[in-house]
Amino acid sequence: MDLKPQDLSDRLKVVVRYIPKGSRIADIGSDHAKLPCYAVENDIVSYAVAGEVNQGPLASAKKNIQSRGLEHVISPKLGNGLEVLEEEEIDVVTIAGMGGPLIMNILEQGKARLGGVKRLVLQPNVACDHIRKWLYENGWSLDDEQILEEDGHIYEVVLATKERPPESAYTPSQLEKEMWLGPYLMKRKDQAFNMKWTKEKEQLTNVLEQLSKGEHTPALVEKKEKIKRYLSWLEEELQ
Repeated sequence: MDLKPQDLSDRLKVVVRYIPKGSRIADIGSDHAKLPCYAVENDIVSYAVAGEVNQGPLASAKKNIQSRGLEHVISPKLGNGLEVLEEEEIDVVTIAGMGGPLIMNILEQGKARLGGVKRLVLQPNVACDHIRKWLYENGWSLDDEQILEEDGHIYEVVLATKERPPESAYTPSQLEKEMWLGPYLMKRKDQAFNMKWTKEKEQLTNVLEQLSKGEHTPALVEKKEKIKRYLSWLEEELQ
C-alpha cells in the first residue's frame, strides 16, 4: 500500500520554508525523520541526514525512511548533536522542537563542525533569546524570524546565516531588549507575538508581586530590577 506524502506540523512547515531548494540538510533530533521525508518528497532537498542521539528514535526514523523508499537520499545517523555532520557535506542544519538552552548547547558543543554550513534554521519551544545570544556571539547573523501559534502553544523559528555581520539585525542601544523579544518580531507585532508577550507580562507581574513580599536582599533587589526592566519593555511594545 502506498503511503500518503509525509505531513508536517505548521511550525515545521515554517522551518522548511527557510531551506533553499537543492540543499543538503542535517535535521538534528529528527523525530521519525518527518522533516527530511517531507523535504525530499516535496523536492526541496537533494540529500538529508536524520540525526538522533538514542537508538529508539533512530529506529523510528529508519522505519519511516524505508517505508517511503527514501534510503538513497536520507541517511539516519546515531550521534550526539552535530556529531552526525562528521564525513558529511551539509549546507543547512535544522534543529526543532527542543528548548532554547538545549539547542544553544548543541550548537556550542558542535560549532567546530559548522564550517561548511551556510544556514541554521532553529525552532525552540521556549527561551529563543538564548539562541539569538549564541548566534550573535559566534558570528552568525539573524536574518529572519517567525512566530506562530499551534495547538495552544507559541513557537518561534529563526534563520541564521554568515552573510552579514551579527550586529546588523539589531539596534545597538536596544540590543538586550531585541535579543529577548526578537528584532524582526518586534517590527511585525503580529497576533502570536502579542499573545505570547501579554501572557509573559501577566506572569512577570505576578512574580514581581511575590518577590515584593520577600526579604530585602541584594540578590532579590537585583532580580526585581531585572523584572521591572522587562515589564517596562513590554509596556512599550504592547501598546
